[in-house]
Amino acid sequence: MSLSRRFCRFRRLVATLVAVLAALSAVGLASAPAVAAEGKVSGGRLDWGIKQSFLTYVTGPIAKGSWALTGGAATVGGSTFRFHSANGVYDPATGALTAAFSGGVRFTGHQENGANALGLSLGRLTFRAVPGGAAGLYADVSSKSKETGQVSTAGQAKLADLSLAGVDLRGAAGTLNLANVPATLTDAGAKAFGNFYQAGTALDPLSLAVNLPAAQPTSSAPSPSATPSAVPTVAPTAQAPAKTGFGNGALDWGVRRTFRDYVTGTIAQGRWELGDGAADGGAFFRWTPAKGSYDPATGALTAGFTGTVRFTGLHSGGSYGLDLTLANPGVTVADGRGRLLADVSGRTPDGATRQLTGVELATFDAAGLQPEGGLLKAVELPLKLADGGAEAFGGLYPAGTEMDPLSFAVALDPAAALPPLPDLGSAPAAPVTSAAPVTPAAAPVASAGSSSSGGFPVAAVAGGAVLVPVLAVSGGLLVRRRRAAAAPGPDHTA
Repeated sequence: MSLSRRFCRFRRLVATLVAVLAALSAVGLASAPAVAAEGKVSGGRLDWGIKQSFLTYVTGPIAKGSWALTGGAATVGGSTFRFHSANGVYDPATGALTAAFSGGVRFTGHQENGANALGLSLGRLTFRAVPGGAAGLYADVSSKSKETGQVSTAGQAKLADLSLAGVDLRGAAGTLNLANVPATLTDAGAKAFGNFYQAGTALDPLSLAVNLPAAQPTSSAPSPSATPSAVPTVAPTAQAPAKTGFGNGALDWGVRRTFRDYVTGTIAQGRWELGDGAADGGAFFRWTPAKGSYDPATGALTAGFTGTVRFTGLHSGGSYGLDLTLANPGVTVADGRGRLLADVSGRTPDGATRQLTGVELATFDAAGLQPEGGLLKAVELPLKLADGGAEAFGGLYPAGTEMDPLSFAVALDPAAALPPLPDLGSAPAAPVTSAAPVTPAAAPVASAGSSSSGGFPVAAVAGGAVLVPVLAVSGGLLVRRRRAAAAPGPDHTA
């Protein structure tokens, strides 16, 4: 055989081998399971009572103090704080999770010479779990020493060690629900509490629900290069137009925290219902949209908002002793004086039935309101109950009572964006409460049975597909909350 013929045969053999290897490589890549990439946490809530004995001490006869919520934090059942709008990152391959929550709480007490000797603020609470199951609760802390009066601050101090015994966070997607997670005070936490408790003290267990990113397969193929846009994107300017009319806005008001706790607590055993576009922001209700007008020359404002909130409770004999609806609130401002109005209907606990239209519920100081960025916006204005409001609530509170602060925004520029609602995440697909109390040392309990000794995985991977076990609800692990909290009466002033 000539040299040229042998070379041609060799070349055909090499080409055949290359084709076979390419085919095998394609088959291998097609059958390889997708690997979930790390993604961002967006939305959710954390519920924590901190330590009930501490709350009792702060508001009791020794400290004679109180606590206040900040940044849209709310209460659940009267003795548990709810922090909102989780954001962070989650790695489904390792189970590592970081979720930071908005809102805070401030404790004050031991007033001496017009100042509080006790001062503790907690904010930006963060849940962190690392590969292997270790977890902790962190927070921004401002603490005042009772002995020296000096205030110390710490960013993301580790308040508590958290036990996730029997729970495997790997492979989750959708909504992750954990409840009754045991918490133990750390050295940094003991310092934050002014050494009121020693490190190792059991704190109240916590519950959380966070929206996890959907699993996205990673690809080994290079991503195509993005073609730069020839026209740069220019952010629109947000200047209030000359016209005074507007057609959009939102009003945020929680009515009164103790009233909400009373409605849903052990006395009234009730609830509230939202209608006509009203929304629940956790610590407040939102009425939207709005219509009205604003005169920049005089500061006069007339704004009407849409929506209803109906409170019911004290159920007996097929009817409610409390059945009160607040509808279509309005805000007026004239000469620096603000008024909150609403339509009020229904029955109050004193047995009276009311039908009031546009009644003045409360007043506020509006002297500092100024348009900015296309919005006329007020944030947490102090609000005092008016005579009409005292009548609307059936004498539960006298005129002059401090109600929850008022926030509202109206869009003088139609393109201006309204402040977002707190993001509480997706609601659990099944109830997460149980009447059976447990000790703080108890481990998180799975709602669909006990876990294996090695920990129950949220999701298992087999054959390239994600298999979600019966325990997974709404795409995430549902763990039953095993703790109930009592609610104070409507006149509780903490």
